[in-house]
Amino acid sequence: MSSASPITVTSDASVEGTGSKARTSLLAQRFADYRQMVRPRILVMSSVAVMAGFVLASPITISWSVMCVAVVGICCLVAASSVLNQVIESRTDARMNRTVDRPVASGRVSRSEAATFGIGISIFGAVVLAIYVNTLTSVASYLTMLTYVLLYTPLKRSSALCTTVGAVPGAMPAVLGWFAAGGNPGLESLALFGLFFVWQFPHFLAIGWIYRDDYENAGLKMLPSFSDNGARAGWIALVYAVAFVPVSCLPRFVGLAGTGYLAAALILSLGYLWLTARFSISRTNVRARQLMVGSLICLPALLICLVADYLRLVS
Repeated sequence: MSSASPITVTSDASVEGTGSKARTSLLAQRFADYRQMVRPRILVMSSVAVMAGFVLASPITISWSVMCVAVVGICCLVAASSVLNQVIESRTDARMNRTVDRPVASGRVSRSEAATFGIGISIFGAVVLAIYVNTLTSVASYLTMLTYVLLYTPLKRSSALCTTVGAVPGAMPAVLGWFAAGGNPGLESLALFGLFFVWQFPHFLAIGWIYRDDYENAGLKMLPSFSDNGARAGWIALVYAVAFVPVSCLPRFVGLAGTGYLAAALILSLGYLWLTARFSISRTNVRARQLMVGSLICLPALLICLVADYLRLVS
């Protein structure tokens, strides 16, 4: 008696269903890669800074529609900075544990595709700002992006001054928000710039210390020295933390806030100074992370107090 092997029949619907799931999975991965390239956490922080600057330059009424367009346009340029940075540094990123899984470094997205995306959203952001906000915001935003991509990024390979250069575009979102609401360059925008500029140094030096081995292996000059156990980095962070105390109070003295903000600024900046001093004295990863977390609490809290006190004064 012979036996016949069973025949499996696959329906067209089953094949189509499998193909549909594969396409959905591929699209989901693609979306995740693009999302990772634009670095959402930086976009959130930039959005908050832009909105704060916009509100502070809107003494009578806030144009919510213009503010939303400004946030979109400026964040497009911030995202372009991140994407183009990853295109330029794809080989370097592939050598570091913290960045090896980035889409371009890992090869999931090609350099040409990422570059096209980055340039595309930069042009879109600049055009949107020029048409619907104002020319000053568009030009300043584009120059900020170029500073990050063409100056800060290549300088990371040759000089620790990259931190200073990188702090310039990092300090601009609040100023760009100020310009978007019709504010002009002046003491107020300079105070906002100084607040963000000085805040960044202890923050980024703490990050540089945590990932010092990665940076050194990749040949990036993110710390003033890799050979002195972080002593120079600790002292530089401390100097900027000391400077941050009076700088954080500047908005009070240029008419952007009152005594309520001044009190909050003193408390928060002195707390930041304390965390930095602890790191400067004992440069452990634990204290560096505490400083990094503290910095991420300090700045948003300052902005909330600044905007709240400003609205109290003008209401």
